[in-house]
Amino acid sequence: MRPQALIFLGAPGAGKGTQAREVSKHFAIPQISTGDILRDAVKKQTPLGLAARVKMEAGELVPDEVVCGIVEERIAEPDCQMGFILDGFPRTIPQAEFVGRMLQTKGRGDPLVLNIRVDHDVLMKRLTGRRTCSVCGEIYNVYFNPPKKEGVCDKEGGKLLQRADDNEETIRQRLVAYEKQTSPLIEYYRKKNLLCDFDGNRDPAPIAQEIVNALVNA
Repeated sequence: MRPQALIFLGAPGAGKGTQAREVSKHFAIPQISTGDILRDAVKKQTPLGLAARVKMEAGELVPDEVVCGIVEERIAEPDCQMGFILDGFPRTIPQAEFVGRMLQTKGRGDPLVLNIRVDHDVLMKRLTGRRTCSVCGEIYNVYFNPPKKEGVCDKEGGKLLQRADDNEETIRQRLVAYEKQTSPLIEYYRKKNLLCDFDGNRDPAPIAQEIVNALVNA
C-alpha cells in the first residue's frame, strides 16, 4: 500500500473503530483519534491545545480551525509518513475540504474513504444491547453476543452494566445528528470517486479481511 490517508465513515455502532484498529495493526500505521489528540494537546499545553481547552472548559465545541490545526500537527509526526487513519475526523464538509487541501499541499495525494454501511435496526440492537462487565470491562451484546448467564460476565462473574447513553431515545438522537452532520460526507467523497462502501451488517472478521484486501489492491 502506498502512503495513504485513510478516513473511516459510519454511524455510531457501525464498527468503524474496530475496523480502523484492525487496519492499523495490519499495515502498522497509526489510528489518529481526534478526541485523543485534543486531550494530548491540552495536556502538553501547546498553543492550539490551550485554545481548545478554553472552549472545552466552557462546554463549547472546539472551532474547526483549532481542530484542523491539531490534526495537521499530528500527521506531521514521523509515524504518519507511511500512512495514517483518521478516526472521528472529518465530521463536516469544511473539515473534509481542509483535509483535502492539506494533503495536496504536502504531496500526500487524496484520502481513501472507507464507509461502513449498517442497517438502522442493526445499529439500534448493537447500541441498546451493549453491556459491559463492571469488573474486567469485557463487552457483550444481549442480541448478538450474550453472556451464558443473563447479566453476568462469563470471565469474571462481574455484573454487566448498560451505559447511561445506550438507551433508545439517546441513540435515536445520535443517529439523527449523524445523518444531519456527517452523512453528507458520503456523497461528497462519492462524487470525488474516493469512497469505498463495505457491508457492516456482518461479523467484524470478514469485514476486516475485505477491507485489508481492498487496500492491498488499491
